[in-house]
Amino acid sequence: MLKITMFSSAETVPGQGVGSAYRELVNLLTEKFSQKFQLMFNTLKRADISHYHTIDFWFYLNTFLPGRGRKIGYVHFLPETLEGSITLHAPVKNIFYWYVMAFYKRMDHIVVVNPTFIEKLVANGVAAEKITYIPNFVTKDQFYPLSEAERDDIRLKKGYELDDYIVLGVGQIQERKGVFDFIELAKKNPTWKFIWTGGFSFGSITSGYDELKKVVENPPANLAFPGIVARDEMNIYYNLADTFLLPSYNELFPMSALEAFSAGKPTVLRDLDLYKAIIEGYYLPATDRAAMQVQLEALKSNPELSAKMSASALAASERYSAENVAKIWEEFYTEQAKVKG
Repeated sequence: MLKITMFSSAETVPGQGVGSAYRELVNLLTEKFSQKFQLMFNTLKRADISHYHTIDFWFYLNTFLPGRGRKIGYVHFLPETLEGSITLHAPVKNIFYWYVMAFYKRMDHIVVVNPTFIEKLVANGVAAEKITYIPNFVTKDQFYPLSEAERDDIRLKKGYELDDYIVLGVGQIQERKGVFDFIELAKKNPTWKFIWTGGFSFGSITSGYDELKKVVENPPANLAFPGIVARDEMNIYYNLADTFLLPSYNELFPMSALEAFSAGKPTVLRDLDLYKAIIEGYYLPATDRAAMQVQLEALKSNPELSAKMSASALAASERYSAENVAKIWEEFYTEQAKVKG
């Protein structure tokens, strides 16, 4: 039995996609491979594999200790993807960005959730043969379509009308997530309903914090900010919505999009190159706020298009299902444990 230590602080700050991805993986390995993998957590006991999900400094230090086995790093972000998330000033910013890459280079092998980042890592000095792409996934037992009756019931319980057109956004409230565009779309469409679940996970250093906080505290009448919603309650929000919109400017592999797909929601995403490598064809792309308006109007006015994109969403959820990705992780860990040195 392989001993695998998971090093992570991803769940100490609620409302982060990294935490969702971490929990999904831990649950998957526990459910399917309990007889093959022995999971340990944030411990310095001897292990065959040490899997680093976050880049905490004490995790970096313990990579120099004996008994770590094969050191695997999980790349959920690169320095450039932090732009628009947090506000750091030089030299702190420069030092932190250097540290991020130093952490990744310290690993024996790293896993990326989006293949487009392989080239960027190589450009930063990571050998291509030390990089593997494994996609994120979500489990069907947590995110799934509800019946029409169940949907109607939760709409009424949340204070919405059955015929409301509801647009849902999910993620940390920060500039990078495109929340300003979401707010402006709500203002432009006062007869629609908009909901953004998530909060200020980084507090006052969140990019755009002061301006965003003003809107959150006094939003337009048709825009709701319920705050950070527990993961086991998120399926309710996906299902009460008609459309999922993620106007984010920079993502790796958005867990929220996978969750929306799994709930069968027609999805509109900002037209980013990095999505094209993983989920192109499963969503409606929009280059800017005006294009988002067009796509939202199209979904609202065209039931056939909405049904088609709902089917596409469910197809995407099958492609990135737990069953498919589980096989990849099983093979990856098994092969990595065989590598010496």
